[in-house]
Amino acid sequence: MFNFDYYNPTRVLFGTQRIADVALHIPADARVLITYGGGSAEKYGTLAETRAALGDREVHEFGGIEANPHVDTLMRAVALVREKGITFLLAVGGGSVVDGTKFIAAATHYEGDIWAMWSQRLPPQQVLPLGCIMTLPATGSEMNPTAVVTHTELGAKVGYSHPALYPRFAILDPRKSYTLPPRQVANGVVDAFVHVIEQYLTYPVYAKVQDRFAEGLLLTLIEEGPKALTDPENYDVRATVTWAATLALNGLIGAGVPQDWATHRIGHQLTALYALDHAQTLAVLLPSLLSVQRDTKRLKLLQYAERVWGITDGDEAARITRAIQKTRDFFDDMGVKTRLSAYGLPEKCIDEVLANLQRFNLLPQGEHHDIDEIKARRILSLSY
Repeated sequence: MFNFDYYNPTRVLFGTQRIADVALHIPADARVLITYGGGSAEKYGTLAETRAALGDREVHEFGGIEANPHVDTLMRAVALVREKGITFLLAVGGGSVVDGTKFIAAATHYEGDIWAMWSQRLPPQQVLPLGCIMTLPATGSEMNPTAVVTHTELGAKVGYSHPALYPRFAILDPRKSYTLPPRQVANGVVDAFVHVIEQYLTYPVYAKVQDRFAEGLLLTLIEEGPKALTDPENYDVRATVTWAATLALNGLIGAGVPQDWATHRIGHQLTALYALDHAQTLAVLLPSLLSVQRDTKRLKLLQYAERVWGITDGDEAARITRAIQKTRDFFDDMGVKTRLSAYGLPEKCIDEVLANLQRFNLLPQGEHHDIDEIKARRILSLSY
């Protein structure tokens, strides 16, 4: 196991009717900006609950933050924060709203080129405090310091991480996910699943605790993910999926182990160029990436085959092949397609994604830094 520092200051308020507790964790004299996405937060009463819980505080609102939030949208929010003298940000929604709110928090008091700060991973100068009320279990952004935003003019989807961007608190009420459409529920499960895989399916470093945590999360998502689609108002199922998605990317299972993230970084280009849902890109790319990297990931793939999928018969090559196919089948069973062609993308998308990877110096990738342009092309070709 590698040396590591583990730090997570986010307070989690989990369970029903926890929005009422939000006032306990925001200063009484705060000027609050509520950020949110579309109209569902208003339609289903989450914004009304939030306003009521904030009491007499000065409250402003900014809606319209997109999935894969756009920098130009977020900069309008930054202008509002500066105009109103906002002192606390409160994100209401899914991971994209939280990611966008982290950008606002880092950008508001930054003196200089904000996109240069973000894309070059420069430290922020002063960060606004933020909290979040989650309505979609998926990204884990509610309990980590990382955010990904999209610069539409540049065709770039870029991640950024800094310890000052941990939310002060995260309210997780599983009931808030009852009204999600099946596509978003499925995407959330796939997203969480691949978050675990990126930190687990690399190579052994005798990190037995992290491995067992990761395998438990994977098994849980495999068991509970389909139930979240067929029994959408089952509180126990939704609570389990919600907590699994948070634990998948709060730093715990990634402490002291090698990590990959090639599936995510290649997938970001598909979102930036073709507006595919983030989870759709992961479902498309992961099985192909595992096939291309099956030699360097051999030991962990065999462990994954046995412990997660119960595959113990056959030679090593056959067990690995079956585990990869089981992974693809799980995504398909969740209703998330696993081929680029299934989304109507042209074959030229392969060259365009590769061009973006080169343009933004995103190669090589992988835990061994061995996914070069040739391997990336193979992954994309197998994904078509």
